[in-house]
Amino acid sequence: MSKGHKKLETNISLMAVFIIIAVSLGGLVEILPLIFLDQVRTPTEGVKPYPALQLAGRDVYVREGCYNCHSQMIRPFRSETERYGPYSVAGESVYDRPFQWGSKRTGPDLARVGGRYSDEWHYIHLNNPRDVVPESNMPGYGWLADNPVDGQLVQKKLRALQTLGDPYSDEDIAAAPAAVEGKTEMDAVIAYLQGLGLARSGR
Repeated sequence: MSKGHKKLETNISLMAVFIIIAVSLGGLVEILPLIFLDQVRTPTEGVKPYPALQLAGRDVYVREGCYNCHSQMIRPFRSETERYGPYSVAGESVYDRPFQWGSKRTGPDLARVGGRYSDEWHYIHLNNPRDVVPESNMPGYGWLADNPVDGQLVQKKLRALQTLGDPYSDEDIAAAPAAVEGKTEMDAVIAYLQGLGLARSGR
């Protein structure tokens, strides 16, 4: 064992600095190319920022941890594309913060679920999943139907996303409270699910 190697292994502070440098360099090699890759920053044709109600629904979806069981990333394998539809591309998730990619699935992937079921089906399923899928182990979310969507909060989120570069107009932002008026979090989640994947699914 060389003196330098021995010194590194026996000096905890030096080892910590070395690990931080190694991890930082590895992270830069992984992340920097993606920053300059157009397909990561350019929306796929037909992909637009979420309308106010869908944005509210997406935030409820994230808040409730739905992504822990449902990914939104169809991998380019025949078994996946035959079941779920065209494989996912980065340009579909340009307006997602955070994106919902991942391959851990307890429930089915939802990347192309938009339009597959009626609003009524989603309402029943979210209220008590076993009413439509008897073998489901998903919890019910019936209480979402009692929670109104906060229009002022949605408006603030649209304004923040506009600042980050999402192409929301001032008119979109001004109209947000009216767009979600009288809507519940259940309505919002269903609107979000009904919009997923429509740009690439052909529906």
